[in-house]
Amino acid sequence: MLAGTVVRTPKHSTSPAGIVHSQFSIDHKSIQNEAGLNRQAFVRIQVVATGELSHLTRELVAGDFVKVNGFINRHESRNGNPLLVLHAQQIEMIKLGDC
Repeated sequence: MLAGTVVRTPKHSTSPAGIVHSQFSIDHKSIQNEAGLNRQAFVRIQVVATGELSHLTRELVAGDFVKVNGFINRHESRNGNPLLVLHAQQIEMIKLGDC
């Protein structure tokens, strides 16, 4: 599970098999305790939502706060660089007053 702010409005595409995909990135910022000391944690990660879940992302816009449950997988960028991508299995929009 990772919570963060949507960086850009999701991009939608359809595979040759007719499966709808949506891709967007989130920024996660938090303070974590490590060895008794607080440290800031920050990550920007690409999120992929597939099938029925991708339809939920149509309402997302930059600045929305979301909680994404899923798994991390390795992808390659077009120029061959490795990327870690969060494959969403559940997406929840969070109102800032709720967290």
